[in-house]
Amino acid sequence: MSLTPDSTSEKHRVEHKELASRQATHLDSETQDVDPAFARSTVRRIDWRLIPMLSAVYAISLIDRTNISIARTVGMGKDLKLTVGERYSLITCIFFVPYIIFELPANLLIRKIGPRNQLATITIAWGAVMLGMAFITNWEQLAVCRTLLGFFEAGFFPGCTFLISTWYTRFEMAKRMAFFYLSSMVLSGFSNIIGWGMSQMNGVHGLEGWRWIFLLFGVITIGLGVISWFVIVDFPDRAKFLTPEQKTWAIERIQQDRGDATPDSVTGKKLITHALDFKIWCFGLCFCFSTMPAYAFSYFLPVILSGGGYDTKTSLLLSAPPYVLAGFFTAMMAFLSDKFRKRALFIGISSTVCFTGLFIMAYADKLGIRYFGAFLTISGAQSNVPAVLAYQATNVLSHSKRALSSAVCIGMGGVGGIFASLIYRQVDYPRYIPGLWATIGCQFAIITIVTGLSFYFRAQNRKADAGTYVIEGNPKFRYTL
Repeated sequence: MSLTPDSTSEKHRVEHKELASRQATHLDSETQDVDPAFARSTVRRIDWRLIPMLSAVYAISLIDRTNISIARTVGMGKDLKLTVGERYSLITCIFFVPYIIFELPANLLIRKIGPRNQLATITIAWGAVMLGMAFITNWEQLAVCRTLLGFFEAGFFPGCTFLISTWYTRFEMAKRMAFFYLSSMVLSGFSNIIGWGMSQMNGVHGLEGWRWIFLLFGVITIGLGVISWFVIVDFPDRAKFLTPEQKTWAIERIQQDRGDATPDSVTGKKLITHALDFKIWCFGLCFCFSTMPAYAFSYFLPVILSGGGYDTKTSLLLSAPPYVLAGFFTAMMAFLSDKFRKRALFIGISSTVCFTGLFIMAYADKLGIRYFGAFLTISGAQSNVPAVLAYQATNVLSHSKRALSSAVCIGMGGVGGIFASLIYRQVDYPRYIPGLWATIGCQFAIITIVTGLSFYFRAQNRKADAGTYVIEGNPKFRYTL
């Protein structure tokens, strides 16, 4: 019997729905010919070996790049004269220059060097830099250390994102990305409290309190780097912690999900072709506009609170609770995103929550209400960081393109960090109204971009269902809206 165009389109839609129904979550990752208990235990084993260690090291990387806000508040700003001009903004900004430049090369090298070797080595290296920051004597030396810190941290976050994306199916990814990020975020959210505690060692062995912050975090980072070398896993095709049966199944389910379980070769021509895909840059812009408020509040929230009348101790202590709420909100958004298999909708919701909080912070008179605005702002912004990463990872195919896409996204996130450093200017202290308005504009930009992508993805999926277009070289692949 011949198929009419309508029946062909319906056949493709049915195939797509059947394929989507087999996209595993942690609880439904079995396929028809695999024992469900075997599937669940394998995914659980992957989860425990992959996510906790990466989360712990990423948490310390977030702390190490942002703990200058604590150090500034407890005395470094005065000792190194960081309040002169825009020195503090420059110090925060300079980290992102090498961070952006070296992300892509690092992500391309990770296949050759191996995740364990690369990620553990750079962790130990930036830990050594952090340790050295305890002994600087002027702001110029701090700038050099921040530059080195950006260089060594450049390969970690994109490497983790790339590694996680190779292990999970598309509709498992949001929860894993969220757990990886939110556990890091919540831990780093308490860094102000931990840092304040460390600063109480002021005078011990003749070192100021802020020096103890850098020294102790440096030692912790180096220790985690050493431990991570024994724990971090390789890519699925080279994994040694699974049984042969588990390894085969892990690879086959990725192949069934999106057809790119086998790594493809990386060539200059291929990278140029990938880089010309406008979707990658749309994802990158969304990530840039998401990280901008995330970085801004990690650097400036204690400063904003102290400028509003709270003393140093209270400002640092009040910086932590918003990240607890952000952790719950991020988990909820990720769960709903995977459950309903929608990405753009929940990114838009988080952006709306974020700019609502920004409006409150900009124009509320009472400091307590402005502090409530910080809860909303941080929740919305932090939720979108893993959400955008999952959005891009589920909508590109091949290892080479995913490596480029994750590097571009996180590189653009570094640009967001630069913007955050520059638009929250010392001259606007303590309300930072221009910076808040710029951040509000970024949230509207995110909503506009994901809305446009949703229309585009829906149109391309319809063409693919009708059999007139092949998405990403895979006839069964459909964009996730």
